[in-house]
Amino acid sequence: MDIIKVFGDNLKKYRTAMGISQEAFAEKCGMHRTYISAIECYRRSISLENIQRIADALEIDTYKLFLEGKNEQ
Repeated sequence: MDIIKVFGDNLKKYRTAMGISQEAFAEKCGMHRTYISAIECYRRSISLENIQRIADALEIDTYKLFLEGKNEQ
């Protein structure tokens, strides 16, 4: 499992399901749009604190950001 890819894919999936742009989402998280973009493009590893901020902004349990495609519930 490539955890950076799984996390980036899940972030993008949940963010787009909310119907929110990278810029609006970044503002909601208190982060910069280019940082969110870099995560979604697999160019960034992120801290546990930022993972929690992202999950809180998405209003999901943190672990869901680490589930691979078909294994999600």
